[in-house]
Amino acid sequence: MRFTNQTAATNFLLLGLSSDPELQPVMFGLFLSIYLVTMVGNLFIILAIILDSHLHTPMYFFISNLSLTDLFTSTTTIPKMLVNIHEQNLTITFAGCLSQACFAMLFASLECCLLAAMAYDRYVAICYPLRYTVIMNWRLCILLIIFSLLSSSVNALLLSLTVLWLSFCKDLEIPHFFCEITQVIKAACSDIFINNILIYIAGLTFGGITFAGIIFSYTEIVSSVLKISSVQGRFKAFSTCGSHLSVVSLFYGTGLGVCISSAVTDSPRMTAVATVMYTIVTQMLNPFIYSLRNKDMKEALKKLIGRMTFLC
Repeated sequence: MRFTNQTAATNFLLLGLSSDPELQPVMFGLFLSIYLVTMVGNLFIILAIILDSHLHTPMYFFISNLSLTDLFTSTTTIPKMLVNIHEQNLTITFAGCLSQACFAMLFASLECCLLAAMAYDRYVAICYPLRYTVIMNWRLCILLIIFSLLSSSVNALLLSLTVLWLSFCKDLEIPHFFCEITQVIKAACSDIFINNILIYIAGLTFGGITFAGIIFSYTEIVSSVLKISSVQGRFKAFSTCGSHLSVVSLFYGTGLGVCISSAVTDSPRMTAVATVMYTIVTQMLNPFIYSLRNKDMKEALKKLIGRMTFLC
């Protein structure tokens, strides 16, 4: 087998979710619909928060950033998949593949950080309500976003740049619908031990540590809520966490499903199908979770729709 330098590797082949020609139109329509719903839903959340002064609080500030992250996450993967299906062309350039893998890691890491920051916000709001405005000031909120973005960017760039060390064979096939970093390095012909170690470290850092922070926050929240004497007071306290808990369960639950599927099955296609829930469906459902479970968000969306109807 002849090896080529990474700069000589011109194209990868994204095999997608299915090679059945009859399913291609169905998949194109399905994922186009999912993408449009994701874009519209998250844009409505962002606009509603921006235009409603009552929602200019740390909690909704983080929600708007989460929606923006979901927009970018979906845009990183779905459009290229739609183009490949429409043109019946599976190829993606080496540079394009590496860029897609980098952005996919960036936004996945950023989502983990944002969910942890939102858990901390709820922890302060419930456990230290009298000091909430002092602790969760705008300076801290902006610093949390900047730190999350910088750390996620460094992680994504580091893992992407290490791919440049590898050598690749010709006719590079990736059994996935986008350039997922683990699948990319599996296509390499050189030793990938260091790359795998770095991926595991990144997974533990952004997946494990952030999830541990969320668990700690909610352990403290539950402990504080149980000290409230009235049932109505407990319900009101828990209700402010309902949407966030739903999003966390969906995001980490589907992420765990991807890890389990990759561990128990040798079929990359099955792992790719599981990844759809993690990288596409979750981003589509998040706006519905926040709009359906949040009274203030419902009112803001009604006002936004009313303004748009009046303008039209």
